Amino acid sequence: EITDIFVSMGFTVALGPEIETEYYNFDVLNISADHPARDMQDTFYVAPGMVLRTHTSNAQGRVMENSTPPIRVVSPGRVFRNESIDASHHVFFHQVEGLYVDEGVSLQDLLSTLSEFVRRLFKRDVEVRLRPSYFPFVEPGVELDMACLLCEGKGCGTCKHTGWIEVLGAGMVHPQVLRNVGLDPEKYTGYAFGLGVERMLCLRAGIKDIRLFAENDMRFLRQFYAV
Repeated sequence: EITDIFVSMGFTVALGPEIETEYYNFDVLNISADHPARDMQDTFYVAPGMVLRTHTSNAQGRVMENSTPPIRVVSPGRVFRNESIDASHHVFFHQVEGLYVDEGVSLQDLLSTLSEFVRRLFKRDVEVRLRPSYFPFVEPGVELDMACLLCEGKGCGTCKHTGWIEVLGAGMVHPQVLRNVGLDPEKYTGYAFGLGVERMLCLRAGIKDIRLFAENDMRFLRQFYAV
């Protein structure tokens, strides 16, 4: 459903491998060798220089190296993080990463795209906002918040009484990322975003524990899958 929404907005689907080189998982995305995300506590290393991908952004470098802008793709798939499992974290989950590169792409284009996506996914008008954040492959980096649907933005326990729920991370493609794939940052700009599929379903269906998706309880799974 998520990819269908973006395809209807002009994106195509690009897939990357689950077992990936450090180059496409990290280097090409401006994630330096000393960045904390490359530490063993966050990444599963399966061989020297090879990892279980930590995000589906690994497809971005491959696409940009072999394409001429305009580039507009989404990359769905399973990702892996060496994290402690709790109600909001797991060692694997599903992501959809998005990328749009062309001449004159702006932060307003990003906000418009994500606003429309949230409206279609939640099937109602939802107030959203961008909040500054940091990701090494975008500059500036932002996080998209949406008004809490449970309390209509008034504040409740789910949104920690702020009225807002964090939805996804995004930003404008870092100029160094464009240089790494042979694109001129003086000519091209772009945006990128990444969202967790389970998190979106949790928000839409009021699910409070991400571990439920991996516990094989058929009573739970039948609500969401054709099984």
